[in-house]
Amino acid sequence: MDITQLDDFSSDSISEVLAKTKDEVLFLSQPGVDIQPSERMFERMRQVLIDSGAGMVYSDGADQPRIDYQFGSIRDNFEFGPVTAVSVAIARQVWQGGKYRWGGFYDLRLRIAEHHPIVRIPEPLYSSAIQDARPTGVKQFDYVDPRNRDYQIEMEQIATAYLQRIGAFIAPGSMKARGATPEEFPVEASIVIPVRNRERTIVDAVQSAFQQGSDFSFNVIVVDNHSSDGTTELLRGITDPRLVHLTPERRDLGIGGCWNHAIYSKWCGRWAAQLDSDDLYQDRSTLSRIVEELRRGSYAMVIGSYTMVSFSMEPILPGLIDHREWTDANGRNNALRINGLGAPRAFDVSILRQFGFPNVSYGEDYAVALRICREYDIGRIYNSIYLCRRWEGNTDSALPIEAANRNDSYKDWIRTNEIRARQRH
Repeated sequence: MDITQLDDFSSDSISEVLAKTKDEVLFLSQPGVDIQPSERMFERMRQVLIDSGAGMVYSDGADQPRIDYQFGSIRDNFEFGPVTAVSVAIARQVWQGGKYRWGGFYDLRLRIAEHHPIVRIPEPLYSSAIQDARPTGVKQFDYVDPRNRDYQIEMEQIATAYLQRIGAFIAPGSMKARGATPEEFPVEASIVIPVRNRERTIVDAVQSAFQQGSDFSFNVIVVDNHSSDGTTELLRGITDPRLVHLTPERRDLGIGGCWNHAIYSKWCGRWAAQLDSDDLYQDRSTLSRIVEELRRGSYAMVIGSYTMVSFSMEPILPGLIDHREWTDANGRNNALRINGLGAPRAFDVSILRQFGFPNVSYGEDYAVALRICREYDIGRIYNSIYLCRRWEGNTDSALPIEAANRNDSYKDWIRTNEIRARQRH
């Protein structure tokens, strides 16, 4: 048996290999990757493909564990590895051709997944060179790189067509109005800062919050998640009356749980704005700009743009992260394809309290944003209003593969749940 190496991932390449093959199973590899199959790789992949009735199978590599494909694994960067086995009969049945320059394989596997399983074999069936050895903290910004804009537009078109076919597409103009809230709030806005063991950055973050200029009342709610370094003592030394320093009784809270502790508290304001414990607002106008946007539109949530900086506040690549892949017409659908929606995030607390955050420390923001945009409009600010510090203390700066896989699997589960809900919506 042989592996067919794709020249590229275009529709033309997929059409060509499907037309030429005389086998019932097509083994595809990515361009330029050197693969060393195990002794029975071909037989094992063929066997699983036939036994499971799958349209496609893939496997772990040596020292390269992968994750299972879920119904919600619709992101175009899902990691199958460099070798996949495809049922030729199923592929020919679902393939519609097309004129995609980069997205032919993506289109094919989404069409296969509509009607047939895509199955992972949790066995190391080959070895290969690592295809992308960059740290996770670097790779995660590929989809907002302006140089990739045409590629991203094509991927959005493919994903949107898939959501339309499976009945999970949300049409423009179908959002709920926000409406008035009957609740009373102690202040107009709250800046929410969950923190654990950030003695090097927490004072900078809190001072950035206090420096906000506004014509409305606001407070700063710091949820101190049982810090064991000097964070708690530093917070206790701050005398500004706008600081609300909360320590939950529970010790099982993730970042999402800390957010819940803040937004359901009696101190939370009408609007709640994000500030991570190692980040800063860009200038004194950030909070006012966010609240102005929330008030201006019928938005349940507003998301700004941020600039990447070093620990010493020097600009670093990729610079501005503005998530222009979001559009009013299709952002809520495209959000299911990408890995995040940006920062800083701010919320209408009356609506946010209907949903709350999942009690996790990764993906909690993505989950609540998907839930909100299923029913409500999200406003965007495309100029930079926030400084995101990248340093060794970031939780996503250089994850080991097991942690990255766990995070990716969880976000795919979030997508699965959201797509099912949208099909019923």
